[in-house]
Amino acid sequence: MQPRLWLLLAAQLAALHGGSAFQQTPGFTVALTHQVVTLSCKTTTSSSQVRVFWLRQPQPPSEHSWYQFLASWYPQKGTTYGEAVAKEKLTPFSNATGHFLNLTSVRPEDSGVYFCMTVGAPELTFGKGTRLSVVDALPTTAKPTSKSVPKKNCQRPKLTAQKGLPCGIVTLSLLVAGILVLLVSLGVAVHLYCLQRRTRLRFIKQFYK
Repeated sequence: MQPRLWLLLAAQLAALHGGSAFQQTPGFTVALTHQVVTLSCKTTTSSSQVRVFWLRQPQPPSEHSWYQFLASWYPQKGTTYGEAVAKEKLTPFSNATGHFLNLTSVRPEDSGVYFCMTVGAPELTFGKGTRLSVVDALPTTAKPTSKSVPKKNCQRPKLTAQKGLPCGIVTLSLLVAGILVLLVSLGVAVHLYCLQRRTRLRFIKQFYK
């Protein structure tokens, strides 16, 4: 069996059994077109002298999905790339803290699930995968539409026209009428007093004749 076919078969078996000793981060990431993305696989053991394979699953995981071998890195042999892989876009490397894969100038067709894997004898160490989604523009949330409340116009109270004469004129008229009544009453009283006096004087004069 060819090494690459064996490698892909081993990856399928590891994925089915879920064996993983790597902490692969991030679990999911979204990148814009032409950005640089860095994927990492970290382990608690020394990892700088281990050969690491990077695979990509273009479709979501399923029983019919397949893996594309991207590249492998080994200190003694350097980097080995898979077939039909743009070498200028992939840079695998390792250090004492973990294994890394740099993706430069990513495009939407680079979207998929990326896995790191090491092959031992006979054990496999397989990352849980990082789902990468490359988009031309980040989705924006629509702003909630707010209904404009119409402003209420403050209406000034209307002054209702008063019917009839004003209160001041009525009061003055009543006062004048009262005075006139008093004057008339006084005149009548004086006139009656004068008549009564004249009558009394006439009676006295007739009595003493």
